Amino acid sequence: MRYVSTRGQAPAVGFVDAVLAGLAPDGGLYVPETWPTFTQDEIAAFRGKPYAHVAAEVLSRFAGDELPRDAVDAMCEEAYATFAHAAVVPLVQISPDAFVAELFHGPSLAFKDVAMQLLARLYDHVLAGQNRVQTILCATSGDTGGAAVEAFRGRAHVRVCALFPEGRISEVQRRFMTTASEANVRCVAVQGTFDDCQAIVKAAFQDQSLRQAVDLTGVNSINFARIVAQSVYYFTTAVAVGAPDRPVTYCVPSGNFGDAFAGYVARQMGLPIARIVVATNANDILARAFQDGRYARGDVTATQSPAMDIQSASNFERLYFEAVRRESVETARAFTAFAEAGHIDIPPQAQAYMAELFTGVAVSEEETSRTMLATLNETGELIDPHTAVGVAALRRAGDLQGPVIVLSTAHAAKFPDAVAAATAVTPDLPRWTQSLADRPERFDRLPADADAIKACVRAFAET
Repeated sequence: MRYVSTRGQAPAVGFVDAVLAGLAPDGGLYVPETWPTFTQDEIAAFRGKPYAHVAAEVLSRFAGDELPRDAVDAMCEEAYATFAHAAVVPLVQISPDAFVAELFHGPSLAFKDVAMQLLARLYDHVLAGQNRVQTILCATSGDTGGAAVEAFRGRAHVRVCALFPEGRISEVQRRFMTTASEANVRCVAVQGTFDDCQAIVKAAFQDQSLRQAVDLTGVNSINFARIVAQSVYYFTTAVAVGAPDRPVTYCVPSGNFGDAFAGYVARQMGLPIARIVVATNANDILARAFQDGRYARGDVTATQSPAMDIQSASNFERLYFEAVRRESVETARAFTAFAEAGHIDIPPQAQAYMAELFTGVAVSEEETSRTMLATLNETGELIDPHTAVGVAALRRAGDLQGPVIVLSTAHAAKFPDAVAAATAVTPDLPRWTQSLADRPERFDRLPADADAIKACVRAFAET
């Protein structure tokens, strides 16, 4: 299996090289040259199988012969043993034909754990064999950083530097990063937005001297291994409600589009997904793109669902590449222009391609709050504001081919103020995380300046 850049100016590489590089040298994102597939019988055989088994089957299709199957099995077993629920991603029914997939039973109580715990084992396996230490630089709108720190803290072959927008994430989200005491963890509060953090990470990856000096890699969803790992729960949840004998629809709360693009990947592999509803908050760049055909950046608005406070969704480039029939010159032109001008007019044929699968729905703050309360009253389930955006979009999207699964991306206790304000119920942290509030924090505070951050990363790598 070989991987190519969406921008076409980087050589094709193998799976391991694509994972360790994160971003392609030409600024593009890696995708497989061809999509691996499962037969309908192979998908049906996933029913009743442990989550780790399905994960190993999916990962093996993308890794090919670069990773021994026994090593893949061991990585998946170890990664998903860290989850508090035996099913890893259990389903909860909220109406006759609608379900919530709980993706928050991992160590940092967010869906990012599902991919990050596996990614940490993958890095361990590969880097140990190469006697190599890499520096992970990641931007987080709240959950990626905490999941990365939980997965990689104390590991011998990786340093982790997490950038988060100061004052724009919840206290619980912040503490999952900043209370880590291991020497291989550095956290930086950036005086700006998540989009500023993400732009700094991309600038760092395009600085070839920095990449070589610190052996830079990334675990944001620009890293295709994250997408592979996230595609797994589409298979496990779909077969649990009747796939492949009937198609399934998903409602996905989305900011950076990685979680929704993972559904596209599962569909390319043969899973019968009827539709993916991309649910956004007021930061509705994705909803507008699918509705109007114009991908246009706006000002970032702070909301009660901060992990989606994003106006530049990295993984949209992967979908655009597919929608323009893998024309890398056009993809490079479009996203270079987007970086400069802040908008792309999607070609009509590409827009039609996207509309075959994706629907965009933007949800207001008021509707998010009402949905948290209504869900509690109707089902007894306490959901976080991101999940509420997904449930609200389900109710707004019209006639959907069922069954419908809403991805629940975070535990309600990660956003206690928003949940309590909407429902008058304060969610409790799970027992094993309750000491977070008492642990000392450790982080740097820097301006949203790429040179300042790059200097910080260099100094961290030298310690």
